Amino acid sequence: MIVINTIKRAGLAAALLGLAACGAEEKQSAEPVTRPVKTYIVSGATSDTVRTFPGRVDADKRADLAFRVGGQVQEILVKEGDLVDAGQVLARLDPTDYKLVLEDRKASFDNASSNFKRAQDLVVDGNISRMDFDRMEANFRSTSAALSAAEKDLEYTVMESPFRGRIAQRKVEKFEEVTARQTVFTLQSVSQLDVVINLPERVVRMVRGDVRQNDGLGEGESEREQVRAFATFEGRAGQEFSLTPKEIATKADDQTQTFKATFSMEAPREFTVLPGMTVTVTLDLSGLAQGDQAKWVPERAVQADSGLEPRVWVLDPASMTVSAQAVGIGRMSGGNIEITSGLAGGEEIVSVGAPYLAEGMRVSRMAQTEQAVPRAADPS
Repeated sequence: MIVINTIKRAGLAAALLGLAACGAEEKQSAEPVTRPVKTYIVSGATSDTVRTFPGRVDADKRADLAFRVGGQVQEILVKEGDLVDAGQVLARLDPTDYKLVLEDRKASFDNASSNFKRAQDLVVDGNISRMDFDRMEANFRSTSAALSAAEKDLEYTVMESPFRGRIAQRKVEKFEEVTARQTVFTLQSVSQLDVVINLPERVVRMVRGDVRQNDGLGEGESEREQVRAFATFEGRAGQEFSLTPKEIATKADDQTQTFKATFSMEAPREFTVLPGMTVTVTLDLSGLAQGDQAKWVPERAVQADSGLEPRVWVLDPASMTVSAQAVGIGRMSGGNIEITSGLAGGEEIVSVGAPYLAEGMRVSRMAQTEQAVPRAADPS
């Protein structure tokens, strides 16, 4: 009996030891709790002065060409992709109906012109009334205008290129009936190209400057001189093509909250570049960096400490932990706030989720777009 009890006790002890070991293993395998946050890189670092952006090529000049009159397409003289010169004939309509109208208008005009010339002599001698003379003069002017319109309509049956370019699209076929203003060709310029990119707010702030200082007068040209930009194309490593700033939108896109920027570029002679192709644009903003000392961050990134002093949470990428950094604040603009002290530039700070952090807390980055600035409707 004693032996049985001893065995039972040994078995119970082994079971308890097994449970304790399992609990220890579960404790050791538990991962530290991390809080997901959105982060924002503070502007002002040296790397901020040279930025690259994806872009697309567009035509400097683009026109949808159409006949100003309707009719049957008699000739199509160019194909898609053809280079055409200014004034070159691209297509013709069947002119038969317009020639008949022109002959009719010409006959009416000749008759009205003869009557009017006779009336000029007769009215002087009093052989016709002044009312009859005025009626003949009005008929002469009316038939003259109708003749001019018929001559123009006949001219409009021939389509010419308004400028030198490339036929991007042809939208009709030979013998097809077309209406007036119906697009026949899309023509794009080839000597000059536009390169379009989308810029985040903080870059636009550097490029445009604070227009309130000089009421926006005479500021754009000096900024353009300080911004250096060039384009590179896939498969053309080492070849850089200079870009000239053309225009920057002053209203952000509703979806991306970025600003459309357009640059001009001479078409390369070494290879063909067509509208719609992709390009990489590099901006060198070092010329503007000296005058842009202000650092702007999302207003939600700035929180108050226990003493109601402003601070931000700075992320250490190595340990993925956060630490509080006291800052000085200045102006507010939209959803951003100016940082006057406490940050050197280049720091990664928490922009969404800051109210729930503590010193040394581990965090994880949430997926985000290029320097997206939180909007007022975004959840904290």
